[in-house]
Amino acid sequence: MLFARNLEVMIRSGMQILESLEILKKQAKSKTFVKILDQLIFDLKNGHFLSASLERYKNIFGDFFINLVRVGEASGTLSENLKYLYEELKKKDELQKKVKGAMAYPAVIFMATIGITSIMIFVIFPKILPVLTSINVELPFITRAFIAISQFLIKYGYLVGFGLVGLFIGLWFILKIPRVRFAWHTFIVGMPFIGGMSRSVNIISFARTVGLLLKSGIKIVEALEITANTLSNLVYKKEIMNVAEGVRRGDPMSRYFVEKSKLFPPIFSQMVLVGENTGKLDESILFLAEYYESELDEATKSLSNILEPILLLTMGVIVTFVALAIITPIYKITQTLGK
Repeated sequence: MLFARNLEVMIRSGMQILESLEILKKQAKSKTFVKILDQLIFDLKNGHFLSASLERYKNIFGDFFINLVRVGEASGTLSENLKYLYEELKKKDELQKKVKGAMAYPAVIFMATIGITSIMIFVIFPKILPVLTSINVELPFITRAFIAISQFLIKYGYLVGFGLVGLFIGLWFILKIPRVRFAWHTFIVGMPFIGGMSRSVNIISFARTVGLLLKSGIKIVEALEITANTLSNLVYKKEIMNVAEGVRRGDPMSRYFVEKSKLFPPIFSQMVLVGENTGKLDESILFLAEYYESELDEATKSLSNILEPILLLTMGVIVTFVALAIITPIYKITQTLGK
C-alpha cells in the first residue's frame, strides 16, 4: 500500500520510475523489500517494464496489482493507476480491521472467562479442597461435580491441552484440501448471521476489484478472471470464473448474478444490469462496493451488540457455577459448626 502511494507521488511529481525506486530503496527498512527493490531496479536498467519485473514476485504483489501497473504503463496513466491501487488496498485494509474489530471484544470476554475459571480450578480450589474433604459433611452435587472436573483437569489437563492443539493443527491441514475448504466456505456462506457478513465481505472485495480493473481499461473477461484469483472464498471464486466463461460466450454478466441470488442479492444483479445497459458498468459496480460496505458496518455493530450480552451471560453462569461450588459447602460447614 505504501509502496504504491510513494511511487505514485514521485512519478506524478515528474521523477523517473528508476529514480523513484532508488529513493524508495534508501527509505525501506525491511531487508526483504530492499532485495525486491534491488531486483526491480536491476530489471529496469536492463530494459524491462516495471510490471514484467513485478511478475517475479507475483505471490507478494498479486495479479490485481501487476495488471493495473501493466495497464498504466501501456496507457501512460501509471501514476493514476498507482493512486487507485493505494486507495483500494487502503479500503481492503480498513475492511479487514472492521471485521477483526467486531470480533475483538468477544475474544477478550472469552479469554477473561477462561482465565478466571482456570485460576479458580488450578489455584484457589486445590487449596480449599483439603478443608472440604477433611470435614465429615455431605457435599452438595454442584461441589462434587466441580471437584470431579477440577481433579480431572489437574491430572489430565496437559493431555486436554495437547489434544486441543492437535485438533486445531489437524483442522488447519484438513482445510488445506480444496474439497474440504470449498465445503467449509459453503457452510460459512450459508450460516444465518455470519453468512451475511461473509457474503458482504466477498461482494465488496469482488465489486471493488473488478470495478477498478474496468475503470483502468482492462477488458471485462480478463477483469473477472483476475478478480476471481484475488478472492479467498472458493465458492465466490468458482462462481466468478463461471461468470467470466459466460461473458466470453457473449452472455450478459447480470444473468449469472440473477441465477445465483443466494450469493448475489437482487439489488446487486439489478445494479449490474443498469450498468450494462447504460455503458457505465464500472461506476455501477463501484457504487455497489460502497453500498455493501455501509451495510457491513451496520452488521459488525449488530454482531457486537448481539454477542456482548450472550458472552457476558455465559461468563456469569460459569463464574457463578464455580463460586457456588466453593461457597455452598463452606456455608454448610458453618451451619454444622453452629449447631
